[in-house]
Amino acid sequence: MSEQSDEGTIIALLDRFRLQRLPIALEIKQQVDAGGKLTDREIEFLEKVFTEAQEVKPLVERHPELAQLVQEVMGLYKHITTKALENEQRG
Repeated sequence: MSEQSDEGTIIALLDRFRLQRLPIALEIKQQVDAGGKLTDREIEFLEKVFTEAQEVKPLVERHPELAQLVQEVMGLYKHITTKALENEQRG
């Protein structure tokens, strides 16, 4: 892929994250931090996010300056899933 094509893809991904993914993730985080469980819709959202994360790996490999951001974002999703699992196990 060309640098220009990557640039457009990166901009689109960052916009989607900022405007769509992050607000939903923060809402879910707040819910699970308060002891809540994930709904089916939230589980589908997280599955989609993890699938998309695999798809952007080649882009991050070509642009290592994105690695820190991706790590932090994945850390947020890991926190959500770990906390949700704890909540499920507690009943």
